[in-house]
Amino acid sequence: MRLSRCSADTALAPLRALAALASAMALAACGGPSEDHADHDHAEDHAPAPTNRVDIPDAVRRNLGITFARVEPRNVERVLRVPGRFELLPTARREYRAPLDGTVELLVQPQQSVDEGTPLYRLRSAQWQRLVQDAAAARARVESMMPMKAALDAQELSQRERLKVWQDRLVQLERIREAGGGSAAQFAEARTQHSAAQAELAAVSVRTAELESAHKVAEAELAARDAQVRMILDAAGCVGASGDPVPADLVVCASVPGRVEQVAVTQGGRVDASAMVASTVIPEGVWFRARALQSDLGRLADGMRAAVAPPSGGSLESQPAIGGLLKVGATADADGRTIDLYLMPEAGASWARAGVAASLEVTLEDAPEELAIPLSAVVRDGAKPVIFRRDPANPDRAIRLDADLGPSDGRWIAVLSGIREGDEVVVAGAYQLMLSMSGSSPKGGHFHADGTFHAEDH
Repeated sequence: MRLSRCSADTALAPLRALAALASAMALAACGGPSEDHADHDHAEDHAPAPTNRVDIPDAVRRNLGITFARVEPRNVERVLRVPGRFELLPTARREYRAPLDGTVELLVQPQQSVDEGTPLYRLRSAQWQRLVQDAAAARARVESMMPMKAALDAQELSQRERLKVWQDRLVQLERIREAGGGSAAQFAEARTQHSAAQAELAAVSVRTAELESAHKVAEAELAARDAQVRMILDAAGCVGASGDPVPADLVVCASVPGRVEQVAVTQGGRVDASAMVASTVIPEGVWFRARALQSDLGRLADGMRAAVAPPSGGSLESQPAIGGLLKVGATADADGRTIDLYLMPEAGASWARAGVAASLEVTLEDAPEELAIPLSAVVRDGAKPVIFRRDPANPDRAIRLDADLGPSDGRWIAVLSGIREGDEVVVAGAYQLMLSMSGSSPKGGHFHADGTFHAEDH
């Protein structure tokens, strides 16, 4: 028997109602389509907004080795860069040579820092002993002549008194004789005694003159011996008071503060007079010498402002440059077609040591200064130059900026917008920061200086 369409629908109605109920229960158990849609909308509402900030707390800075450089105004376009190196000034090195022959006892080690008066070595010298003994002997001779001179002075005084007595006696006898009295024998005796007193006074005067001459010779010898000893002591640098006893061994001390550069003898080694025993240097006593092409002489002159830039790369790159005034060499190298340039640093720096290679930057002429950063602070994200500026409001955060760059001198580059004088930019670690943000950087838009992102270019 065939059922009508209406009868079929009526028969299937309970089944359809049951299926609808089962479907509703299943949707309820799984959260339902309305709940999925609500969650999806909620997730979209809380999606992080695009940002050009990256956190760089202290731990991150240490791990990535992040360093910063300050934005500063510089003359980028009119700068001549010349390679060179630091050299010790002639006055920065001291050589300590043996004043006499002898054996050396070293009292310092190489690279040891010393102050003025620090003992460097002790010299045991037979020649020094002889000098000291000769000086002592000369002094003894001078001192021994003093009692002899005093005795002769007393003897001369006595003879002068005796001569005066007989002179007075002769005058008295002469008056008596004129008066018609007196004895010829008395007069003859007085004359004889007077002559004898004159002879003895003359002999004493001769001996006094001889002694005075010998005394002057001994004093001159003593002065020469003392001067020789004092000169050696002064050269040794360990000078005591003038009345101090002369030491048996000669101790040589540092005349200026510095650092022991080298020790040229072994412990207990024998040296000849004038042989170098040790040398010290003042590490900060340096100047910078560069070598420029003679073709640049027309652009160089004494007194121009210049600066020594630290070596590129490594830990020194972020160090500040050392300023000073340029001094052009008095002579040039005809074979190499070069001329030396010198700069005496106006202020010291810990990295400015003899032998350190760097670059001399000479400002050739007055030109408008532009805000500039080290060229190494610029990294490229594809074809786009990027820099990271430290957030002035939060030092633990860096701001990625699309670099608006100007001219470069090979080390510094001008930045035309986005930074201010005194800002800090990341130098070491900028590339790692760029990599960390490259995957999350939004496409098809740009950031403004306030950090807002615009999805479409203006």
